[in-house]
Amino acid sequence: AENMYFFSDLALTLNEPEERVAPTDSRLRPDQRLMESGRWDEANVEKQRLEEKQRAVRRRREAEAVEALEEGKDYEGYIPLWFERKVDPMTGELICVYKGGYWEAKDRQDWSMCPDIF
Repeated sequence: AENMYFFSDLALTLNEPEERVAPTDSRLRPDQRLMESGRWDEANVEKQRLEEKQRAVRRRREAEAVEALEEGKDYEGYIPLWFERKVDPMTGELICVYKGGYWEAKDRQDWSMCPDIF
């Protein structure tokens, strides 16, 4: 642990790669993998690329929403694959609740519904 910034064993293993996970799993982030292998400059370039890709997707969604509004159409926007937003009946806060499907997709190794985020 002293060689790994005094993180606990659990914290050290949370980011360990795992096989057969969704291509959207954060452990597959290419910038993170580069950083962990000490390739800082490449990691920073990759991080910038990923951030710009996310910004472009957000701009596209915003433009689609404006276009739908101008045409009087409904626009659903982004819908998470594995979770749905609900109001917690106890607190009244908006929470995300697992809606199923991930483990079944993992068993089938069918990730066709996953967006290309990296």
